[in-house]
This record gives sequence, C-alpha cells and structure tokens, in this order.
Amino acid sequence: MMADDVSTAGLNLQKRRLASVHVHSVPHKLMMVRPKQKLNHLRGAVAERVTNSACAVKLEGKSGDKRRMKVIQPNCRVQFTAEDIDFIQAVLGAKAGQGECLVQLLADEECRDLILDDAALFHALLERSGCLRVSSHFYFYVLVRHVLRRAGVEDRAVADYVAEVLAEFSRIDRTRCIIPGQTGTLDYFFEMLAALRTADERTRFYIRAHIGNHSLFLSGIFPERIRYRTESRGFPDLKYYEALGESNFRLASDHRLAARYDLGSVFSTLAERFQTTRQALNDLTDRLLSIGDLDLPSEVSWRGAADSSD
Repeated sequence: MMADDVSTAGLNLQKRRLASVHVHSVPHKLMMVRPKQKLNHLRGAVAERVTNSACAVKLEGKSGDKRRMKVIQPNCRVQFTAEDIDFIQAVLGAKAGQGECLVQLLADEECRDLILDDAALFHALLERSGCLRVSSHFYFYVLVRHVLRRAGVEDRAVADYVAEVLAEFSRIDRTRCIIPGQTGTLDYFFEMLAALRTADERTRFYIRAHIGNHSLFLSGIFPERIRYRTESRGFPDLKYYEALGESNFRLASDHRLAARYDLGSVFSTLAERFQTTRQALNDLTDRLLSIGDLDLPSEVSWRGAADSSD
C-alpha cells in the first residue's frame, strides 16, 4: 500500500476517534469559542502541547555550564509550530474533509504519524516556491522519513533522530564538539578520537554519539565535497566516514547511557545501516538540498559546515 493510501485510510479510520481526541487534547474553553475562531485556538493548543513536550525533554541534564554537552534525541515530532500545522492544513485539509478535523487528528500521536507519512507533504515541500514558512524540525522530519522509508528503514524513531541531527547541525556551532572544562571546541575527528583516551564515561558516550552524528551529516549531505577532497588532496574517502560512524554508533549503543536516553535501538540501527542511511541522505541532497539555491526554512544555514572535520 502506498503512503497516500495508508494516510488517507488512517484519516478515515481515525475520524471515529475524534470525540476522545477532542476531550483529552483540547482545552474546554474551546467549546465557548465562536466557529470562525475555533480553528485558530485549536491550532495554537496543539502547537503549545507539542512545544511543552519538547521543553520537558530538553531540560533533562541541564546544568549551569553554558558549554554543556548535549545529547541529541528524536524530538522533531514534538517540536512542531503553529506554522507547521498551517502548512499541513493547507496541503491535506481537503483530503481530511475539513481543517478542524485535521488539526484535531494531529493532537493524537498515532494519527499524527499517519498524517506525516502522507507523500503529499513531501511533494509540497519539494515543489512550493518561495521561503517555506515551516520549522526545520518539520521540514527535515518529513523529508528524512520519506527517503528512509524508500531505503527500507521503517523505524520512525530513526527518521526522527536523523532529522533532529540535520536540524541541530543546520547551525554551524552545533557541529562542534563541546567538552565541559575545555576552553576550545573539538572541530576535527582526530581531536575527538584523541579526547576519548582521557574522557570520563559520560563524556566518552557523548563524544562517540557526536562522531557518529557528524560522520553521518558530512557523508550524507556533502558526499561530493568529500569525493573532491579525496581525489584532489588525498583526504579520507566516504568509506572512512562510514567506518567511523558505524563503529562509534555501535559502541554508543552498548553504553548504559544509551538506555537512559532511549537511544540504544536507534544507535544500533544506524550502526547496522549506516551506509543505507548515508545513501538515502545523498539522494535527499541530490534532489532537494542544492545549498544556496533551494528555499530552505529560514534558520537552516549549512554554508561552511563541510569545511570541518577534515
């Protein structure tokens, strides 16, 4: 069954659940709102709900050190904005029957995941001209989920994690490995590998996860850059990045902190299917991300990111 059929069927099947979704997910004050205002309140309520969920996750492990280590987690689906919901409504509203029905469905996790699998969202992100008024989390999740499913990687948590890596690394400062207590950052793989020798247990987990993430990001988004530098300057090739990513994701998956952050399965899958995931991102890059030419969400800027970790 194709994605369009799955999500359309899911929408039809889930309409019967709207009453319970409405009661549990939407504030009672909505019942007092006039019909023309109700949809805006609903949309805001759904966005507020997912934002609150995201904040609850991100605060875990926070300390007073502004240079603290950050463990990326698959949180894209709980960080959607009101603009994202507007975009979904504009693309899929007619299919769902009515906009209000669709917004209510988005408040339910199972329905939301079915809706996000709809290929119409993927094509809309590809084909609409002008600056997209969507968040980087929504943008990357829809695109990554689509290409990973085509590659046979069905786990939504893996797609969400990879999308979160792209969203995080869309800012150049996020590509740098930050170790508390050190004045500088670790910008190159040889620095990160050297740091593993003296790091404590928690820091080793963080460094290995960062190496895996950075290897996937560079080899997935900038493969041609890597090939050019390999051929012209003798820099490491794509197999080096694959081996580095696979081994560090595998070691990170076995760490006790992987279970604490619920990342064991995600890291294990990325270790086993690193090349498949990398190639899926290469396809995404070829089709969608001509850096500097495509109208990406406003917060996404990868210029200069390929120059690190040589």
